Amino acid sequence: MQKNNKQLRIAGIKQLLVTSILLSVQMALFFLSAGHVTATLAWLFFFASFLHNAASTAVQYKFNAELLVQRLKVKRKGSKLWDEILMRVTNLTALVLMPVIAGLDYGRFLRSSLGIHFTVAGLFLFIASSVLINWAMLANPYFEQTVRVQKDRGHRVISGGPYRIVRHPGYLGGILYALSFPLIIGSIYTFIPAGIYVLLMVTRTLLEDRTLQRELCGYKEYAEKVRYRLLPWLW
Repeated sequence: MQKNNKQLRIAGIKQLLVTSILLSVQMALFFLSAGHVTATLAWLFFFASFLHNAASTAVQYKFNAELLVQRLKVKRKGSKLWDEILMRVTNLTALVLMPVIAGLDYGRFLRSSLGIHFTVAGLFLFIASSVLINWAMLANPYFEQTVRVQKDRGHRVISGGPYRIVRHPGYLGGILYALSFPLIIGSIYTFIPAGIYVLLMVTRTLLEDRTLQRELCGYKEYAEKVRYRLLPWLW
């Protein structure tokens, strides 16, 4: 038990370290592109991101420890190659393209400036994103970063929590996050990379859903009960 607790603490520290490094890269790219560090709304977004990362790690540490360890693994047996590629492109879009475009727009060229009501709307989307992602992690012990049928972990269909509403709540949370970024910072042009991110997530949703219907026992029956993949009452 003591050994397991030690491993879990190490996993928690690693998770915080990895997310902090990625957030630091995102911040550096934004401020270098902007040419200054006085962008108050950007600091607001990055501070909110830090709180989300800390909360997400704490939720996994407390309630879903095995998932915390699994999500830190680089190689996962059975991961689909197409999803490995899509995941990396999606992550790079959020990590690099979005902050660079936002920094250039908001900081150097001042091409667009949305009002404070857009910032408030963006904060609501960000909070909804954080709640949805963490709720999905609480409900789903198989919430890994890439698509695979986790036979080594006794993979089964999860139908509780947010999975009662949509079949892929984690992807919906990611979309809300991407849309919150340009709204909070106030950059219209950042909706371009955010739109690319959304399209990539929709593609991942479609391909993952088809994969699970083919390969995961009971998923077809679950899909008949929960009709919507990503957006309630729409798709």
